[in-house]
Amino acid sequence: MFLFFYPHEVYRSCMSALVIRSFGSPLSVLEYQRTEEMSDLADGELCLKILASPINPADLNWIEGTYGKKPELPATPGTEAVAEVVASRDAAFPVGMRVIFLDYAHGWQSQRVLRAHGLLPVPADLPWAELAMLKVNPATAWRMLHDFAALQPGDVVVQNAANSAVGRCVIQLAHALGLRTFNFVRDPEPAEELRALGADAIFRDDAEGQQQALEALRAEGRWAQLALNAVGGESALRQCDLLADGAMQVTYGAMSRRPLTIPNKHLIFRGLRFSGFWLSQWLAHAEAAEVEKMYGTLIDFMRRGQLRTMIDGMYSFEDFPAAIARLTAADRRGKILFAPDPCLLR
Repeated sequence: MFLFFYPHEVYRSCMSALVIRSFGSPLSVLEYQRTEEMSDLADGELCLKILASPINPADLNWIEGTYGKKPELPATPGTEAVAEVVASRDAAFPVGMRVIFLDYAHGWQSQRVLRAHGLLPVPADLPWAELAMLKVNPATAWRMLHDFAALQPGDVVVQNAANSAVGRCVIQLAHALGLRTFNFVRDPEPAEELRALGADAIFRDDAEGQQQALEALRAEGRWAQLALNAVGGESALRQCDLLADGAMQVTYGAMSRRPLTIPNKHLIFRGLRFSGFWLSQWLAHAEAAEVEKMYGTLIDFMRRGQLRTMIDGMYSFEDFPAAIARLTAADRRGKILFAPDPCLLR
C-alpha cells in the first residue's frame, strides 16, 4: 500500500481486501479485491495501515454464518488486527502510533479510515505480529483464569484443546501465576512444546488419559478447581470427574460440534457449576479502565517473555487459498496471519 499526502489530509490510496458477499465455506465465498481511491479525513478520523491480522476459528465461523452474530453483507472478515496510524486528525492518536482493535477489526484489509473509538494503543517496540494476536486468545485465557474461581497458587486447572492458541495462553499465564495445568490433547506430538511453555501434565484426550489424570490427582489428594472446555461432547464430560465438588467448568468453544450433556449427579450430588464465556460480550460490558488494565498486564507478560504466540506463516490477501489450506496442514505449528504489506512478508 502506498500513501501520497496532500494538504488537508487528502491522499490517494491503493486498497486491498478480502470480502464476503454470502455465507459459506471460506474458499467458496472469499473474494480478493483491489481498488484505488482518494480519501479526505474528517475531524477526529484516522487512517490505519493494517500490519497483520490472524485467521482465528471464529473468523471461519463468521464467514460460514454460524458465529454468535452475523454481519451485514458484503463484509470484510478479521476479528483482530494490529495497525499503524498513517494519517490522523485526532491528537490522541498521532502518526506512527500502533493500535489494536477492541471492536471487531475487519482486519483482512490493507487499511481502514475510522474514528478512534474502540482502539487501544500498543507499544511499538514489541513484535507487531504477536500484537496482532493480543486481543482474543490471551484475553480469553486471562478472563477465564480470573472470573470463575478464586484460584490460589498450586491449584489445578484442567483444559482440553491444550494445543490450541487459547490453550497455550492458559498454560503460560497459569504458570506465571503459580497455578498448575492438566492438559488434554488429541495428538501428543507437541507435548514437549507445551512442557516448555510451563504445562505440568499432558494427557491424551480419551478415557485412558482421563484415568491417568484421575490417578495423578488421587496421588496428590486434591482435585481440580477449574475446567476449561473448548471441545464439548465426551471430552467435556470427562473433565467433570476431575473437578472438586462445587468447582466450575467454563465452556468457550465447541470444536467437536457436539453438545455438552451434563449428568444429573454432577448437578445434584456434587454441585458442579457450568458457565460459558465469550470475550466479545465481556468487552462490550467491561469498564474501559478494566479493559486497559488487563491488556496492560498481558503486554507486561509479553515483554518479560512469559507470553508468546507461535506463528506458522504469513500470507498476502491475494494468496488467501494457500493460507486457508495451511490451517488444516498436519505439520502446522502456530497461527496463520495475513500481512497486507508485501514488505512485511520478507
